[in-house]
Amino acid sequence: MIVRNEELRLQACLDSARDLVNEILVVDTGSTDATQQIALRNGATVLPFDFQHVDFASARNYAIARATGEWILALDADETLHSESLPLIETLVNRNDNAGYYVERHNHAAGKSEPAIDHAVRLFPNRPGYMYKGRVHETIDASILAGGGCLHVSNIRIDHHFSPDPESRRRRNRWYIGILMEELAADPTDYSRLDFLAAEFHQLGLFREATCVAEGIARVRPLDPRAHLNAGVYHLMFCPDFDQARADFNRALELKPGYPEALSFLNTLEERMVRSPSH
Repeated sequence: MIVRNEELRLQACLDSARDLVNEILVVDTGSTDATQQIALRNGATVLPFDFQHVDFASARNYAIARATGEWILALDADETLHSESLPLIETLVNRNDNAGYYVERHNHAAGKSEPAIDHAVRLFPNRPGYMYKGRVHETIDASILAGGGCLHVSNIRIDHHFSPDPESRRRRNRWYIGILMEELAADPTDYSRLDFLAAEFHQLGLFREATCVAEGIARVRPLDPRAHLNAGVYHLMFCPDFDQARADFNRALELKPGYPEALSFLNTLEERMVRSPSH
């Protein structure tokens, strides 16, 4: 875990996983509240980490380098592991496959009845060379594949509870955008950063900027049907350009015949064209 001033949420996270793990490594990036005391009280090893240069991958790799277990489960302090997932994790670990597992993360936001769901690799074997990359939105997927491992989707569920303060979330969005831009300036070929940049712009309601990034993703991944689908969605829903949206969806269908999402959005597009013939 990576933490900073998480005294209000840390205990729930630790409680959700305590019956599963035999080692807890908490990387603290500068807490000034009771976070460290709570971690120590729960038997965790607290690892202070200099975070003046923001780099979440380095912080996670710092913990991995000190982990003694054969498997690693990565959690954040504002997350809890769903109780029904514990036996599933034990089953997967006992297989001892060289594989990382995507978990299903339910993102709960104040004022929204249904969580938004995304997926991330959070369970993986502790093997040499398996390291995170990315100063923010750090990922380990590519490292596992490069090391000869596989990636599998699992039914492991994590509940993620967003801060109830919308301005706090917006500050984090802007902060992450700045760091992602710095990463792209340092390495313009690191196209993995573009997906996260589009998401940050989208969350801030900056749809024109998000559309530009989605277009860029489609250009650098010309054979990826989902990249063209996403660009089409932006041209349909957020920065209307119906002709371009149709071209995007048709390109996605060329690459993936019968692509159900592309067909569905094409139908939506035609319905909108009927209602708005001026487009």
